[in-house]
Amino acid sequence: MRDVRVRFAPSPTGNLHIGGARTALFNWLFARHNNGKMILRVDDTDLERSTGDSMKAIIDGLKWLGIDWDEGPIYQSKRLDLYKNYADKLVKEGKAYYCFCTKEELDEMRKEAQKAGKPPMYSGKCRNLPADEVKKYMDEGKKYVVRLKVPKEGKTTVHDIIRGDVEFDNSTFDDFIIMKSDNMPTYNFATVIDDYDLKISHIIRGEEHLSNTPKQILIYDALGFEKPSFAHVSMILAPDRSKLSKRHGATSVQEFRDLGYLPEAIINYITLLGWIPSDGEEVFSTEKSISEFTLDRVSKNPAIYDTKKLTWLNGIYIRDCDIDRLTKEVIPFLINKGLIGDNYDYDYIKKVVSAVREREKTLNEIAEAMSYYFNDEFDYDEKGVKKYFEKDGVDNILKEAIEVLDKVDDFNLVETEKAYRDLIEKLDIKSGDLFHPTRLAISGKTFGPGLFDIMELLGKKKTIERIKKAIKYIENIKGK
Repeated sequence: MRDVRVRFAPSPTGNLHIGGARTALFNWLFARHNNGKMILRVDDTDLERSTGDSMKAIIDGLKWLGIDWDEGPIYQSKRLDLYKNYADKLVKEGKAYYCFCTKEELDEMRKEAQKAGKPPMYSGKCRNLPADEVKKYMDEGKKYVVRLKVPKEGKTTVHDIIRGDVEFDNSTFDDFIIMKSDNMPTYNFATVIDDYDLKISHIIRGEEHLSNTPKQILIYDALGFEKPSFAHVSMILAPDRSKLSKRHGATSVQEFRDLGYLPEAIINYITLLGWIPSDGEEVFSTEKSISEFTLDRVSKNPAIYDTKKLTWLNGIYIRDCDIDRLTKEVIPFLINKGLIGDNYDYDYIKKVVSAVREREKTLNEIAEAMSYYFNDEFDYDEKGVKKYFEKDGVDNILKEAIEVLDKVDDFNLVETEKAYRDLIEKLDIKSGDLFHPTRLAISGKTFGPGLFDIMELLGKKKTIERIKKAIKYIENIKGK
């Protein structure tokens, strides 16, 4: 194998989406596995749609995921002279030609082809224009494009590492454009020139690009360039096997970051979209995927996008995350929800994060689950109210609870539980008769961390205040 050099070549027309992130990741894993190089190239020749903000979002997304590159970013828009020189070379060698056909003429050709039951292709009208006629049109300043002379017979074969050989009949291609009338290269032409110039050894990209590959091979052949190896990764489909779109939920890396997913969970998940380790495990480190990643184990079958699985994975990574790192990740979500300001108690937040993390699957969920630790104004769960607060005698039980809690000097998990166990025995009630209404009173919820963990974190004063507030609420709904 020659020196491995791969590239990720996004178009800066939007955020980094899951499909693009997977393409970047597979290139990165392949490069790192083979001690190769990863190049970041920017396909920004579509000047109307390309934006600096989009490119920044893509770069930010890659960096957040931990996907780095060895060279770049290299912008196609800054390499226009290179493309023009190669196009001129092909024209001089008689392998490409200037086409002066107007839009109206092209429309007419398409109509004629369709009438004849043929695909709407360019007829080749300017393919053999005499040199003096070409000069005349040039002197008149007539607009033109440059078209490649495509062989009309034979087949072009794509040797694909994942899919095997895929043949395309040359008769299905017209003399396609390589340089547009504004002197901008077409996608296929610029891609070939760049991949050759940057010495790309392997092109790993989505299956949707497979139809472009025979055209690119024809350009390689016309220029006499050595071709890279091709590997087209299967499409990512929605759960209903339709094309993935916004209606299926978040699809960009930025959206998942804002929802509170960890980058390592995203990396683990998108690695599974078409590849799996040799032992079949679904939770694995990036180091493991680098050590095992080969293209011959990339699936030909479409990958199914499943946010439930991603969320499940994220929950695992949250539970395994270093508590200090997790705390720092959660703090922006707490600030965003208005639960804390700039002067926050880090150690307290860390304790609360530790208490609630086990049940939650995203950073946003953790912040939401922490809300009652910082906010005294919360609603009581409706089902909980009916089940626990409307029960006969519950207000009296909670009054007894206040009395015993008020006598606890060292207000910690052990002492508060002991006080409650003694009260349960004294009142001869079930533990749930005391535990459930207390939890609802101090958190507004019917589930969460251990009751006595919550009490200890809230502290004696706040715990008792909230129980008193709940008693008033209960007496109000009972009309006392």
